[in-house]
Amino acid sequence: MTGEGMVARHDGRVNGATNGHGADDLLLEVKELQMHFPIKKGFLRRTVGHVKAVDGVNFSIRTGETLGLVGESGCGKTTTGRSIIRAYDPTGGEILYHQPDGRTVDLARLRSGELQPYRRDIRMIFQDPYSSLNPRMTVFQIVSDPLRVNKVASGKELEDRVAALLRRVGLRPEYMRRYPHAFSGGERQRVGIARALALNPRLVVADEAVSALDVSVRAQILNLLEDLQAEFNLTYLFVAHDLSVVEHICDRVAVMYVGKLVEMGPTEELYARPLHPYTEALLSAVPLPDPRLRDKGRRIILQGDVPDPSNPPSGCYFHPRCPYAKENCKTDGPPLREITPGRYAACHYAEELQLRGVVGGSVVA
Repeated sequence: MTGEGMVARHDGRVNGATNGHGADDLLLEVKELQMHFPIKKGFLRRTVGHVKAVDGVNFSIRTGETLGLVGESGCGKTTTGRSIIRAYDPTGGEILYHQPDGRTVDLARLRSGELQPYRRDIRMIFQDPYSSLNPRMTVFQIVSDPLRVNKVASGKELEDRVAALLRRVGLRPEYMRRYPHAFSGGERQRVGIARALALNPRLVVADEAVSALDVSVRAQILNLLEDLQAEFNLTYLFVAHDLSVVEHICDRVAVMYVGKLVEMGPTEELYARPLHPYTEALLSAVPLPDPRLRDKGRRIILQGDVPDPSNPPSGCYFHPRCPYAKENCKTDGPPLREITPGRYAACHYAEELQLRGVVGGSVVA
């Protein structure tokens, strides 16, 4: 692909390098990340509080793996992804990016003008393919914009690179002069993927990349993302709320609730035996392909509503809705701790609870 327009990778590895799943080489470390939005009221617009959209999140991503970030709407997963690419300026914490040359930089501390070299390495695929593409720009202008802004290519070389990118994501190069309205949702998302890959990034934040697509198209886009990951040794942070999709594409899963991580671990282990009651409730909503298992009463209906992140409850944020909550859950907030090797949970009773999981379409009691 390099000869057809894909530029050489920044880290010197050739395209098609083997996927680094399970490797110890860290690409990104997020430490105590916070993103608090001020609440302003009154004529003078005084700050009277904060919405704690992300409140002390910790995780790491290894080169070549896919980490899924899941949770209900409003839990802070999209804000986490946008803070990592610095669409938002984090109010606290560190975003440690490990560069190919061995140096580490804290992206959270960089000023806007210092971010450009790292925006080439960390790109984003947005949720809505209808609103994320400028309707007044042609496909050629949309995909070539990162290459032009970063002065990577111009003239005939620029057109050749756009053609190669479109071809790689399954679109015909002769369509590059068309506008987004001429394409279906799945085709528009392919354009968005081509734009994200234009600078050969190391990390791609996929924010609900398939949630706005028809079910028949989702599998095609997921398979494309997996093929591209294997070919270009990409690393994904896959933000989603659909756990059946996450099970298909992710190596590890991190579960968020009201701005905090409540569980994290390898996908197969987390799905088979969750350690946090909230994860158990999420997994109970995963649809089962076997109709004989659908009416077995496995669905867990949580009582109450998701807490307001500007005024969360005391202790464990999940305790008002947790069927296993005890008195100390109301006063003591549990830290995210390692329960077994590679398995983390923020629950006082993670070792004691026997929670139900789901694997391969079957309920694990």
